[in-house]
Amino acid sequence: MRLALVAHDRKKQEFVDFVAENRDFFAEHDLVATGTTGSLIISRTGLPVHCYLSGPLGGDQQIGSEIAAGQVEAVFFLRDPLTAHPHEPDVSALLRLCDVKAIPVATNLATAKALVLGLKDLNSRRAV
Repeated sequence: MRLALVAHDRKKQEFVDFVAENRDFFAEHDLVATGTTGSLIISRTGLPVHCYLSGPLGGDQQIGSEIAAGQVEAVFFLRDPLTAHPHEPDVSALLRLCDVKAIPVATNLATAKALVLGLKDLNSRRAV
């Protein structure tokens, strides 16, 4: 599966820790990410990640393009709901595309954990 990985600045360390804790799961998939998030994940885990631009510079839109083209199966986007973001329209557009294309998206650590469990279950069912 192709998974998109995004995190707002105040959530990046928490997200990188989460990916590191679930490294075996993420290692089984094709990963794309916004620039800074992807670079941090690569540095911490050594996982191969295709990095787009940082979110405010268009990375959210680049990932949105992949979602629109049917190339992403799930999105992990740890959002910071307590901080204003100048690129909020891009974030909203990306989440809207997930809804339109019925792409599962995790926006906090609890839903990220649930999404990992759900995708693991889906993968095990496909293997049977």
